[in-house]
Amino acid sequence: MKFRKKPVVVEAIQWFKDGDHPEVKLVHQDEYAIKTLEGWMQVTPSDWIITGVKGEHYPCKPDIFELTYERVEE
Repeated sequence: MKFRKKPVVVEAIQWFKDGDHPEVKLVHQDEYAIKTLEGWMQVTPSDWIITGVKGEHYPCKPDIFELTYERVEE
């Protein structure tokens, strides 16, 4: 069987430095992370921070983000 992912509009902010997203926390020296439904995930500069349909947050690498998402008009 084959399935197509349902189209979902999400909010996303590209993260470059401390302060770009309120949920990204400094966890050790220059290491940053964000709490996701699966636990803490590392965030590196240029990652996209996505807010999911239930308000959850998770990081996404820029190349994967570009392949997966396209900008929509508000």
